Amino acid sequence: MKPAFTCLYYLENAAHCILEIKRSDLPENADIAEKFRWLFLDKTTKQVHSLTFRSMDSSGEVQERFFEQGYLKFNAETATYIEKFNSGQHQLNNHTGITLPAEIKDTITTYLL
Repeated sequence: MKPAFTCLYYLENAAHCILEIKRSDLPENADIAEKFRWLFLDKTTKQVHSLTFRSMDSSGEVQERFFEQGYLKFNAETATYIEKFNSGQHQLNNHTGITLPAEIKDTITTYLL
């Protein structure tokens, strides 16, 4: 069975995507960490890495997500992802609500298999 998912957040720049997806192909009793996943995609290498969710905060228009691998702060237009130990900082655009390009969707589907 092919993995099925809905994209909840879609943040992107020329080289990377950060997405939150909700799997719709899992049983009702599946673990919430499996149903809801944050993924980091390197568009150049097509490598996908799961981000291990730790906590979240939101104040007004600003959302924050804390992962084992780093920190994400975003609003309706832009986002900043800072990798753990400041090993990388990525400025992204918030494309939430826009249909995922087929290439990204296929890469995520392959990763979930």
